[in-house]
Amino acid sequence: MFTSRRTPSLIALAAAASLALAACGSSSSTSSTSTGSTSSSSPASPAGASGYGGATSTPAAAPASPAGAVKLTADPSGALKFDVSTLHAKAGAVTVQMVNPAGSGLPHGVAVEGHGVDQDSKSVQSGATATLTVTLKPGTYQFYCPVKGHKAAGMKGTLIVTYPGMGPPRRRRPGDPAPLRSGR
Repeated sequence: MFTSRRTPSLIALAAAASLALAACGSSSSTSSTSTGSTSSSSPASPAGASGYGGATSTPAAAPASPAGAVKLTADPSGALKFDVSTLHAKAGAVTVQMVNPAGSGLPHGVAVEGHGVDQDSKSVQSGATATLTVTLKPGTYQFYCPVKGHKAAGMKGTLIVTYPGMGPPRRRRPGDPAPLRSGR
């Protein structure tokens, strides 16, 4: 019979690994290609009443953040710009949440365009959150405010979608090896 002092540590390692795998859960596939919804501090609307599959309402200060969500905020002073110019997301169902701060004084929304995708959320008033969920493939997309004149005034940015498991591109640093060249 084989006995080892390592047995308790191996059991602990196996238990930790199984907990980690259980925490990942199962992957669920979404079949919808896009859903837009808006959130404000009003009560939840009944399913289908909003025209977007029963959007729920939450306060703009703390919107729910689903997996695969990216967030941005309209300028609180009313300038036609977002707080970020570049967003990064993984391919698949991507939820874009745009907070329109109470002090902005203007309606805003969020839209995503590129690679055959052109989806807009509803416009929301100050103090509300616009949400748009789209299924995206890896590539570069444009996000913008769909309110007339806002995109042209500069309320837009770039959404970079990468394959799952890949992070955003990293800049070369001093000391990094030279890149491989093709044709050698």
